Amino acid sequence: MPAESLSGDPSGPRLGDGARLALTTFTIAPVRAGRIDRATAGTAMALAPAVGALLGLPLAGVLLLLDAFTAPLVAAGVTVAVGALLTRGLHLDGLADTVDALGSYRRGPAALEIMKKPDVGPFGVVALVLVLLVQAAALAELAARSRPAALAAVVVATAAGRLGVALACRRGVPAARPEGLGALVAGTVGPVALAAGTAAVALLAVAAVPGRPWQGPLVVLAALAVAAGLLRHVVRRLGGITGDVLGATVELVTTLVYLGLVLSG
Repeated sequence: MPAESLSGDPSGPRLGDGARLALTTFTIAPVRAGRIDRATAGTAMALAPAVGALLGLPLAGVLLLLDAFTAPLVAAGVTVAVGALLTRGLHLDGLADTVDALGSYRRGPAALEIMKKPDVGPFGVVALVLVLLVQAAALAELAARSRPAALAAVVVATAAGRLGVALACRRGVPAARPEGLGALVAGTVGPVALAAGTAAVALLAVAAVPGRPWQGPLVVLAALAVAAGLLRHVVRRLGGITGDVLGATVELVTTLVYLGLVLSG
């Protein structure tokens, strides 16, 4: 997260600053960040699904290009690796830290302290392995079925993962710490922005399963429902959300969407 001041005139236009913040938060795009305050952060989190969809396009290109020359599982594995590269691996790191904290059965500050440690514990390792395996296996199966559907599935799953961040940052969800990314973005996404993002991703998902236009939107909604349940548990255990929790939400929702889309046949 850039270290610019969190102060600024709250009445100025924030769409451009929010878009830049979303890009620098969710990708490695070399974009110069503008003003950063909670209102701008709210715009960035609301735009997160759009950034996810944009990120999904090159990932889908990698998958379909490699699938033409090599085995589907190899193409899928490389696509997952490129996805980690284009996001600095931050979401995977957040997943490992969050699962380690939850697996410790500790609460509040004690659990947050585990998340700060640089090492990855056994719970985190297992979570990383399982998530990466499921994503790669699902991508391989989708690519083997239909190239257009695989392209749509990658875009939808990547967008849905970032929609999970907007869900985690909705109003009423507190931050676990008084500082850091969680404190900046917690409670900044209003219901209208969240509903609009959900509708847009669900509409994209119609094309992800040929012959079953209802399945893609249903999978997106089901993945968000699971994420909402996990977020309630996290808030009870940690006291709120952190940047690591947001990363874990991205990977959870992305994986669940891939899994749900591949269950069509």
